[in-house]
Amino acid sequence: MLEQDDQLKEFYWYIDILQNVDVGLAVLDKEYNIQLWNGFMENHSGHHPNSTKDQNIFELFSEIDEARFRSKAESVFLLQSSAFSSWEQRPYLFKFKTYRPITCTAPHMYQNTTIIPLVSTTGEVNHICIIVYDVTEEAMYKLRQEKPQAMSA
Repeated sequence: MLEQDDQLKEFYWYIDILQNVDVGLAVLDKEYNIQLWNGFMENHSGHHPNSTKDQNIFELFSEIDEARFRSKAESVFLLQSSAFSSWEQRPYLFKFKTYRPITCTAPHMYQNTTIIPLVSTTGEVNHICIIVYDVTEEAMYKLRQEKPQAMSA
């Protein structure tokens, strides 16, 4: 019985970590319906996890370049290998406001994203996980560094 209690405690730790980690996590099924939405995503989107469950990501977030995202995601489903996108390729996947409006002049949150396959016990990939990293500070620093060079050219 003690082992089961330990497993339950560990499970709750995982849930707590998932909800409080300082990166966005969203799990999508093959129809691009949201199955998991963590605290970071809730805090920055204003959408509660219960209201996003089973919602189509493209209907909920019209700013997502659907063709580009589908192309990346389909390769993750098919090849069972991760895909990455940098803010330098596209500034964001989700148009979230920056959460430091007084100290940061960015018009939005700059994001790096990774899409990872979630392999089932049968070896199939029926779900993917989007990991969203807030890289606004780094992007703003780099853009400020490049600005003087662009002016002198």
